Amino acid sequence: MSGDCCRATAGLKQSGERSGARSRRSNMSYKSALKAEQELYELKSRAAEYYRANRVPHTLEELLNQLFAEKPSDIYGYMANYFSRLAHTPVISSIAGREVYDSRGEAALQVDVYCMVRNEEKLVCSAVNTGLDEHRAESGDAVADDNHQQASVATALEWIREQLSSMLCGFNPAHQTQLDKVVSDFLMARYLEEQDAHNSNIKSEEEEKKIERAPEATPPPQPAQNKDKKGEKGKKRNSVEKLIPPLDPPPPVLPGAVVAAAVSLAAAKSAASLTAVPLYRHIITLRDPQALSAVFMPIPLLTVLSCGKASAGKLNLLEELILLPTRTYSTREIVVMGCELQREIKRISTSTTTSKTGPAVLGVSEGGALQLSLERSEQALDLLMEACVNLKLPMGTELRLAINCAAHKLMDYAKGKYEVMAGTLKSPDELVDMYVGLVSKYPSIAALINPFRKEDEEQWLKLSSLIGHSCCLVADAAYSPCWRDAKPLPQGVTWVTLRHGSEMTLTDLLHTVSQRAGTDGETILAVSSEEIGDDSMVDVAVGVGVTFIKLGGLSGGSRMNKYNRLQSIELELQEQGILGMRQMKLPWEQEEVELNPEEANLIGAEQCLQTNRD
Repeated sequence: MSGDCCRATAGLKQSGERSGARSRRSNMSYKSALKAEQELYELKSRAAEYYRANRVPHTLEELLNQLFAEKPSDIYGYMANYFSRLAHTPVISSIAGREVYDSRGEAALQVDVYCMVRNEEKLVCSAVNTGLDEHRAESGDAVADDNHQQASVATALEWIREQLSSMLCGFNPAHQTQLDKVVSDFLMARYLEEQDAHNSNIKSEEEEKKIERAPEATPPPQPAQNKDKKGEKGKKRNSVEKLIPPLDPPPPVLPGAVVAAAVSLAAAKSAASLTAVPLYRHIITLRDPQALSAVFMPIPLLTVLSCGKASAGKLNLLEELILLPTRTYSTREIVVMGCELQREIKRISTSTTTSKTGPAVLGVSEGGALQLSLERSEQALDLLMEACVNLKLPMGTELRLAINCAAHKLMDYAKGKYEVMAGTLKSPDELVDMYVGLVSKYPSIAALINPFRKEDEEQWLKLSSLIGHSCCLVADAAYSPCWRDAKPLPQGVTWVTLRHGSEMTLTDLLHTVSQRAGTDGETILAVSSEEIGDDSMVDVAVGVGVTFIKLGGLSGGSRMNKYNRLQSIELELQEQGILGMRQMKLPWEQEEVELNPEEANLIGAEQCLQTNRD
C-alpha cells in the first residue's frame, strides 16, 4: 500500500514537471513570435522610409498612371524604358588594353572601356590606335628599331593595367576634357621620369669616361698647306654648291604614348553609345552645342593616281594625284566621279592605240589608288586631263587637282638633292622651277602637298611668292604634346594637314582645329591607311569641323567603309534638315574671269592637252 502511494506521488511530480516545461515553452514561443513580429514591423518601417526617401511610391504611381493612359503593346518594354531614364549616369568601372594588329601586321593598341550601367559592369566601346604617326614614319623620323612599336604597345598595356584603369575609375566618359587632362598629365609625369633617368645615365657615363680617360699628348703642329692655283679653283667650285639645311633632330618619343589617343577615343565612343547618339554628334556638342543647328560635312579628297617612289616606273614625284572639288558635291557624286575617272584611265592606259602616254603597268597603291608605271610628271597629268575631257568632267573650274609630292621621301642626303625621277636629281631651287613649270602648264593644279622638306624654308617662301596667287601650299602640321616644343610651319604654307596621332587626345585635336579656324587657311584631316576596320575617324572629322578629309583611293574594304560612313552621315543630316552647305572658295577665285562652267571645263582641259601636244 505504501509502495503504491509512493509511485502515485512520483507520477504526479513528473506530470507537474512536464506541465511546467510546456508552459515555459509556450511562453518562449510567444516571446519569440512577438519579437519576430516586432522585427518584421521595424523592417517594414525601414523599407517604407527607404522607398519614401527615394520617391518609389510616387514614381510607381506616375508610371502606372502613364501606363494605363497610353496602354502600350509592350508593357514591360515601356516600363523598362521608363526606369532606364531614372537610372544613375553610367561611370567608368575599369579600362582594359589588348595588343592587336594593323593592316601591316604591326602591333596596335586596343582599349576597352567598361562602365557600371544600372548596377552591372558592361563593356561599352573599344578604340584602336596603330601607335605609329604616319607623318613621322614618312619623314624618316620614326625610331629605327623594328620592335619599337611593339615595345610601345607593351608599355601602354602595363600603364593601363597598373595605373590608368584605377585613375579613371568613377569618371563619367562624357566629361572628355577632364578625362583627357588626367591622361595628358599622366604622360607628362612619365616623360619627366624618363628624362630624369636618361640624364642620370648620361651623367654616369661621363663620369666613367673622365676616370678612364688618359692624358692626351699635344698634337704636332700641322704643316703649312701650299696654296696652289689648282686648290684655289677647287675651293671656288665647291663654294658654288649650296648646302641644304640639315635634317631637324627627331622629336622626343615617349614609349607608350599611344595610350593617349586610344583611351581618349574609346571614352568618346562610350559616351556616345551610352547616350544613344552618333559619335559625330557627341563631338559637335563638345566643340559647340549650337553648331548642331547646321552641320557642315568635310569635303572628301579622293586619290585617283599614284606615281610615287613605290611605283614601278621612274617617276617618284607624284605620290598622289587627288581630286579637289571646289563646289558643293555630295559624297556619292565625288565617289561616282572617281570611279568613272579610274575606269577611263584604265581604258586609256591599256589601249593599244595610245601613243602619247604609252603603255602603263596597272596596280593598286597602298593608299588604294591606281598605280602607274610612268617616266615623267607630264605623262600622268596628260593622262588624267585626257580622261576628264572624255568624261566631260568640270576639271579646271568645279574640280581641281591636289598633288601630294611627299618630297621628304625623295631627299638624297649624300648628294643634297631630291630624286624626282630615278637617276634624276634636283636641288631645292631646281625643284622650285619644276613646280612653277607644272603649275603654269596645268592650271588645274590648285594645291601642292609637302613639295619640300620643312627644313627648306627658303624654297617654301620662294615658291609661295611665285605661284601663291594660283596654287596653295600644304604642309603637315605635326602635333606637339606638352613635353616637346611645336615646330613652326614654313612661311608660305596656305593649308595644313592634321592627323590624329598616337600622342593626341580628342581634346587636343579639337583645340588644334579651333586654332586653325581663326586663320584664312583650310584644314585637312588625313586618315591613316593602317587603321583597323574602324570608321570612327570619319565621325571625328565631321565632329571637329575640318574642311577636308583625306581617305585615299577607292580600293580596300576598310577604306570604302569610311566613304560609306561619310555618305551615311550626310544622308542622315539631310533627312534631319541640318546639313549645312559649305562654300569652298580658293584664295584667288575672286580674281578669276567668270565663264560658262561647261565651256570653261572643256576649254581648260583641251588647252592643256593642246599645249602639251605642241
